[in-house]
Amino acid sequence: MILTERLNKLDQIGVTSLSSVFEGKITRMVGLTMEAVGCKVALGDCCDVQVKKGRWVESEVVGFTGDLTYLMPTEAIDGILPGARVRPITGDSMIPVGDELLGRVINGLGKPLDGKGPIRTKNSISLHTTTINPLQRKPISEPLDVGIKSINSLLTVGKGQRLGLFAGSGVGKSMLLGMMTRFTEADITIVGLIGERGREVKEFIEQILGEEGLAHSVVIASPADDSALMRLRAAMLTTRIAEYYRDQGKNVLLLMDSLTRYAQAQREIALSVGEPPATKGYPPSVFSKLPQLVERAGNGKDGGAQLRHSILY
Repeated sequence: MILTERLNKLDQIGVTSLSSVFEGKITRMVGLTMEAVGCKVALGDCCDVQVKKGRWVESEVVGFTGDLTYLMPTEAIDGILPGARVRPITGDSMIPVGDELLGRVINGLGKPLDGKGPIRTKNSISLHTTTINPLQRKPISEPLDVGIKSINSLLTVGKGQRLGLFAGSGVGKSMLLGMMTRFTEADITIVGLIGERGREVKEFIEQILGEEGLAHSVVIASPADDSALMRLRAAMLTTRIAEYYRDQGKNVLLLMDSLTRYAQAQREIALSVGEPPATKGYPPSVFSKLPQLVERAGNGKDGGAQLRHSILY
């Protein structure tokens, strides 16, 4: 009788279905990978893992075998115990976007790193999106002034073009990027510092980018001591934010330093879940992930232009 009354009340307020959330537990942890049982989650879903002192650490499903689910944490997971609770996170990963992001430095989860307080925006978008139909893209037909005479004259760049910059260490790649950031004719600049040394992140922002360049830029930083998953997410977040501004009709300059470290992060994840290495120690998933990220950059359907510089070491 009581159950019937409760069901009638739910029906009156419009609740037609109830979804269950199945919590699991950690059974094994090897290296960077956690094995869990009891979770009903899909590949790419996010979960919270409980560690000491009641703290929860976000993790992502990176694989499964039978009833085992493989999880990769986004941060250091010291203090995890056998049998730790695993709680699926419902809903899609949403990231804040808007003009409030300009001049800010954030990490791969969209959280501020610059000490300027929380970021409050009116809009948010999903981290995951589909690639534009190649037949709907605007062709590359307009030159882009990058503010460097030698490039403008000898290596002309088009709006929407993707470029790769190859050079050894210490020859001025980051300095060249900073010059492009400050002098390129673009409405907004999105900079992804993926896998950089911590001191180089600050040097790039303060000395190379400068206050003038930072004022119309968004910097996503995930230094080398971040987890592989965090570095992977930072690269995805960098591209997704650039896509948002491009779809608003703005000319966006996208710089990522570096695409190589994105591939190395994916290699760490793939090898940890048992994927066999292939070409030069890289598993096949790396060669699948790279085009999925790179092909999202470029001209949009509505005329917004996006230029991508992938810096490879």
